[in-house]
Amino acid sequence: MLIEQTLDGLRKLKLMGMAQALEHQGMNTAIHSLSFEDRISMLVDAEHLSRDNRRLKRLTKSARMKVGASVEDIDYRASRGLDKRQVASLANCDWIDHGQHLILTGPTGVGKTWLACALGHQAIRRGLPVIYYRFTRLLEELEIARGDGSLPKLRTQLSKAKLLILDDWGLSTLNNRNRQDLMEIVDDRTGGGSLAITSQLPVPQWHDYIGDPTLADAILDRMVHSAHRIELQGESLRKTRSAKG
Repeated sequence: MLIEQTLDGLRKLKLMGMAQALEHQGMNTAIHSLSFEDRISMLVDAEHLSRDNRRLKRLTKSARMKVGASVEDIDYRASRGLDKRQVASLANCDWIDHGQHLILTGPTGVGKTWLACALGHQAIRRGLPVIYYRFTRLLEELEIARGDGSLPKLRTQLSKAKLLILDDWGLSTLNNRNRQDLMEIVDDRTGGGSLAITSQLPVPQWHDYIGDPTLADAILDRMVHSAHRIELQGESLRKTRSAKG
């Protein structure tokens, strides 16, 4: 009866990992020979692991990543132009801790989105909040939020992410409101968060893409000048895999 009261108390305190571990201890007679201190230590470890797993699931769900990529599965074939040392350095997530940005460019199908998501998942493993958006979709959501009054909430959500992934940058034409929104997003990243941007458009063409020279200077000064860059090369991986199939 005492054990049931203890389990009930743990659950009320939301110590679910500890409660589950205590139940397992009760069913494992080998553990009964351990000291009280050892058994308590095992319960505490179980609670830590449970909380870490719940946080990982929560961060993964809120990130809304396009693909479930991982850094362990990165394709380093020579034709792609990937530097293992650079990727290993990025996988440490120090660049996110320091509020730096990452730019991934290259033709369609070479794995820009996949690599960005792999690094995004790596950040989540480190306990960092991440949000993924196709750039065009983000502009649409900002416009919708402006109309229904939820714009402050959306901007707060974006600003809380330590890493904001903007996928397929440069595919849609920007109007004046888009440029202002982009400026706000980038400015909110300054000193507080990182961007990972994928684009088929070479960086030297970004100024013309933004359109307004003054805003382009301000935006690119914050986005590009101190960013890590990866320029992927080669043929579309989708075409290559299709041909092999």
